[in-house]
Amino acid sequence: MAKIIGGIGASHSPTIGFAKDTGKQNDPAWAPIFESFAKVRDWVRAKEIDVLFMIYNDHITSFFFDHYSAFALGVDDVWRPADEGDGPRPVPPAKGHAALARHVAAALVADEFDMSFFQGKPLDHGCLSPLSMMGDEAGPWGGSIVPLQVGVLQLPIPNAKRCWKLGRSLRKAIQSFPDENLRVAIVATGGLSHQVHGERAGFLNEAWDQEFLDLLETAPEKLVEKRLADYAVLGGMEGAEVIMWLIMRGALSGTVRKVHLHTYAPSVTNIATVVFEDLGDAPDPEEIAAYRAHMGYELAGAETLAGTYPFTLDRSLKNFRINDFLHRLIEPAHRARFRDDFAGLADAYGLDAEERALITGRDWIGMIRRGVSFFVLEKMAAVIGVSNPEVYASMRGETIEQFLATRKVPIRYSVAAGKNAEEIAAN
Repeated sequence: MAKIIGGIGASHSPTIGFAKDTGKQNDPAWAPIFESFAKVRDWVRAKEIDVLFMIYNDHITSFFFDHYSAFALGVDDVWRPADEGDGPRPVPPAKGHAALARHVAAALVADEFDMSFFQGKPLDHGCLSPLSMMGDEAGPWGGSIVPLQVGVLQLPIPNAKRCWKLGRSLRKAIQSFPDENLRVAIVATGGLSHQVHGERAGFLNEAWDQEFLDLLETAPEKLVEKRLADYAVLGGMEGAEVIMWLIMRGALSGTVRKVHLHTYAPSVTNIATVVFEDLGDAPDPEEIAAYRAHMGYELAGAETLAGTYPFTLDRSLKNFRINDFLHRLIEPAHRARFRDDFAGLADAYGLDAEERALITGRDWIGMIRRGVSFFVLEKMAAVIGVSNPEVYASMRGETIEQFLATRKVPIRYSVAAGKNAEEIAAN
């Protein structure tokens, strides 16, 4: 059973990363930021934290309004810095703890949270501002992260109560992870009070910030009952993102000890850091076993289905490159180069010899067994003029005639459009 050592609250203003990257450590105007994060960094090292579970919101960098999720869990094993307008920050990639992420994913979905999952997306200042401060002149922090992106910038958004409930499930998820030596800290980012748009831009409310921090420690249930409008009035519209801190607090026990607190409001955001140590009892082993069974209930037995290859997060991560390569066949330029210069395109995407052979050999069942989604194979088939029934037949080890003989109506079809669709229909 993994151990939750404590929780960290940390602002994620771009001010923080800017100060670090431009060497403001000794400037009196910026020094309080570095002193504050040094206390957090020292605690992380003293407690030998292995994983930081990073709760943050992206600032319309990797997540745009064309597909904006309430809760998106990162399941990758490496996380690179995002380009937010003038190139990515000069910080090294962070290691991801993909196994813990997959376990948490299964737990939260089992607890009826409608999660989305992401990989291959870079992290912006919402995560990297505080994370980069865990390193020092000797180098970056050496542990791993699991990022949870909360969509708080396009209304409607999850409310405080929903965030708290997710935190309660997150506690069970982490404690049920089968690694008794893994030490985890929950990091909530964002806040404190600020507003960055409209005539109210520059709004601060340090009195509310202090009240929020006090309640977070001693009476979080009072924060849970507040409406989003209350948070906007008290802390600014963007400052309402502090509801993410309730995920962190919900993941801790009822008994915590505050070992660090600092706030500093130099400009338009009250920059805060706080550390709570979790003093709760260890979970009951029987309850953990029951929770693991609950997590696996929906798919228990599916692994026995012959000729069936469930597309799990594990398979998705291991085969992201080839799935991404084939998915991009929906883009005209990629599709044209696939037809005309496959070797050059494969080089550009770093496909290995096995992946290239699977694609050029039209080894449909080989790709399925490896972990390629059928629904990108369907796109590849459309591009090369192969009907869906031909793919099904190949996967079954049959000729197209043999397969069609097993259907009520021997038809051929595809997701193709245009010339390829006409050719498939003619056959």
